[in-house]
Formats: sequence, C-alpha cells, structure tokens
Amino acid sequence: MSVLTQFVFLVIILPVMLVITGCATSPTPYDYDALIAAKPRSIVVIPPKNNAIEVNAPYVYLSTISRPLGEKGYYVYPVAVIDIFMKENGLPTPEEMNLVSLDKIYQHIGADAVLYTEIIDWGQKYTILSSNTVVHVSMRLVDARTGVKLWSARASAVRSSDSGNSGLVGALVTAVASQIVNSISDQTPEVARMANNLAIYDSRSGLLNGPYAKPDEQQ
Repeated sequence: MSVLTQFVFLVIILPVMLVITGCATSPTPYDYDALIAAKPRSIVVIPPKNNAIEVNAPYVYLSTISRPLGEKGYYVYPVAVIDIFMKENGLPTPEEMNLVSLDKIYQHIGADAVLYTEIIDWGQKYTILSSNTVVHVSMRLVDARTGVKLWSARASAVRSSDSGNSGLVGALVTAVASQIVNSISDQTPEVARMANNLAIYDSRSGLLNGPYAKPDEQQ
C-alpha cells in the first residue's frame, strides 16, 4: 500500500471509527413513557427486603426515603403508619409485606403507586487501614392498579474514612478511631440520604416531578 493510499484510508476510515465509538458510549435516554401516562399523585413505600446482615437496616432506610419523594412533588403515605397497619393485619416482617398483592394495597390504602425497595448492601465495612459506610439499595415504582413498572433506580453511596497521606501509623490510628466513632454514631442514615438523592434527583434517570412539586421545580 502506497503512502498516498494509506493517507486516504486514514482520512476516510478514522472519522467513521470516531462516530461509531461516540455512538457506542452515548447513554440511552431513560424511558419515562409509563410514568408520564400513569401520572401518579401518591406513593406508598413498602418496607424494604433486606439482604444485609444488619437487622435494623429496613427501618433505618425507611426513615430516609419519604423526604426526597415528597420534595419531588408526591404525597407519600406515612411509612410508620403503613408499617403498623400491615403488622396489625398479620404481616410482621418486610419480606411478608412485599408479598401483598397490588390489588389489596390499592383497595385498602388507595395509593396510586407502590415503591418497592431492596437492600443489597448496608453498614460499616472495616479493613486494616480504613473503614467505609456503604448503602446500596434498588428501588422500583409500580402502578398500584396495573402493576406496570413506572420507574426504577439503584441508590448507592459510600463514605470512606481513609487517612490520606498520614502514613501507616496514622492510618491505623484513623481506622481505630473511625471504628469507635461509628460504633457510637451510626453513619448509615446520612449515607442512605446521599444515595437516595443521587438516584431520585439524577438529571438523566431520576424520578420525574409529581403534581405537588413547587412551581419553580416543575419540569
């Protein structure tokens, strides 16, 4: 292949390759068609399924989810009231609550949509030189009348207590201090709020504003 032929090949082929690469890395827009069509006004949050070893994780998480949903413009049924209601009706655990049929939820509670959540990972993770507070939750919003999925997301956040460039001794001291502090003050609620905000307010795939959003926040 001559030098001229090689040059012509590069001039023609490289732009095509760049276009193909650019298309492959472009994020797919989130499909909001079902959510827009359903126009839910109210949401009931079912206590999360729990895959973590921390038995209190579902109720700690529940304390963090109502505010961002309300700020997005939806009426959120009080999570504590819903939890008590289900327990009084023979459903003592979140796992059993998640098995209730949608028609029963709609009949007895009347919410337009149901938010199902599942805790994938949760709590303090200690290593020799650092500790992390981890929250990883999946969430799925469905139409209470039809069962159609309206929106879904992964809420994930990590807060690290690494010691930076303080050396081995400093790292050990920081790790021990962090473990003591975390045993006294649980960091998971704050990290859960961070995770929820990242998922719900995401500009590309977050939850669309509901009917009660403030006028300056309407989309």
